[in-house]
Amino acid sequence: MKKIAIFLAIIIIIISGISYIYLNYRASYNKSKKANLEFEQYLNVEVMGTDLASVINRAIDNNIRNNTEKDNKGIYQNNHSNSINIEIKMIDDDNIYKMEKIYNGGIQYFVRYYGDIKFKCTKIEYHQETNKVKYMLFEQITQ
Repeated sequence: MKKIAIFLAIIIIIISGISYIYLNYRASYNKSKKANLEFEQYLNVEVMGTDLASVINRAIDNNIRNNTEKDNKGIYQNNHSNSINIEIKMIDDDNIYKMEKIYNGGIQYFVRYYGDIKFKCTKIEYHQETNKVKYMLFEQITQ
């Protein structure tokens, strides 16, 4: 009788452990999916400069909230789990600018000069560990 009780207790512990692992995986997956939705909605979609400024603000806020480290130039570093970097390719001068340069230069000036200009997100990359968005490339499509 004792052997049966011990066997049943072991089975219950194993099932509980597997359930716990599965539920944690699902919660992590859903959290990543929700975080990605706010950025993935811009892939291959034309947006105005004002919308791009909002995306930059969200990415900066995300990096601040996750304590993402910066290098000596003030650029957020890829931390392999939850950092986001955005680059903007301008056709005016054929340069690629990092979001930090636009943010530090004053997002209000970007909105003033590029608010009515259209941009398109042409590339998204993901962190391998968490499957969260790590990089976005926006290209200017109108002048």
